[in-house]
Amino acid sequence: MITLFVGTLGGGLFALAGLPAAWLSGAMIAVAAAVLIGMPSHVPDRLRDGLFVILGVAMGSGVTPEVVDRVGDWPLSMLGLFVVVTTVMVSTFAFLRSFAGWSRETSYFAAIPGALSFVIALASDREADVARVAASQTIRLFFLVAILPGVVVGATPADQMPVLVQPAIAPLPQFVLALALCVLGSLAAVRLRFPGGWLTGAFFVSAALNGGGVLNTHVPDPLMVPCFIALGAMIGTRFADTTPMSLLRLLVASVGAFLVGLFVSVSGALLVAWALGLPFGQVLLAYAPGGLEVMMLIAFLLDLDPAYVAAHQLARYIALVLVLPLVTLIVLGRPARESQDGSSDRT
Repeated sequence: MITLFVGTLGGGLFALAGLPAAWLSGAMIAVAAAVLIGMPSHVPDRLRDGLFVILGVAMGSGVTPEVVDRVGDWPLSMLGLFVVVTTVMVSTFAFLRSFAGWSRETSYFAAIPGALSFVIALASDREADVARVAASQTIRLFFLVAILPGVVVGATPADQMPVLVQPAIAPLPQFVLALALCVLGSLAAVRLRFPGGWLTGAFFVSAALNGGGVLNTHVPDPLMVPCFIALGAMIGTRFADTTPMSLLRLLVASVGAFLVGLFVSVSGALLVAWALGLPFGQVLLAYAPGGLEVMMLIAFLLDLDPAYVAAHQLARYIALVLVLPLVTLIVLGRPARESQDGSSDRT
């Protein structure tokens, strides 16, 4: 309980400061700092599995019928997105392997552009260094959310930013039904030993229900905040055996990986914008592996077609969830040690 308490304090402080991904990053940093000075910490496996289910439901709720209908409107731009995402992964992986000397598993998961919760779920089933993966992913998210919008928007005051209308929250009986179906999907995925099964199974069911207009699977914020805290705390516990010098090396490697990925993304966006006659800022926001809501806000502010940005961000996310489990099996094989419930033993 002390681990979650410290994570809640850290997340709350970050939220009060208005920092990006506040509850997740704040909890992670607070718990990581506490374990570095000797605090014992632990997040139960069952709690971890449960929060992965909720996160899967929440991510699947982003698949709306309106956005799905527009995904096919930009085939060449979608092709460019595929090329850019693939190039970002390959170049970042090569950088982390050659420059930072990270293991193949850790470099692979740290190189995946975006989908932080999903990547953590996959990496948790492996021999990857989850602390390094989380740090690399969080640093990229921090720079994208905190810096990229400012670069695109310029000096626009924060109080002039538009506010998106939040999705309607489903009636409690409908949400309970949707959650039950998503849990069944997670159980099936775990039974089949699907990578990241607890999150992946819930995501697929949630996406099908919400994208098909069958059930509203939007997760209420009061339920999401504890999930982000628990996930951040879980990641923070992985820093228990980290020294200050290794933290510095991790920071240098993560920033370097971000710059490599950013260079590829900007280059790809420039090329696609020139070839298709689209605004560069619009393509860059669509290709950037950042938060969907933030990128849509910036696009709306600059009159850059938020639907275009949302469709590409959603297509990237769905493609990662669909393809990565199979690619992971091909590249890394099955986890070296699997328990009966499909999870790996972690050291």
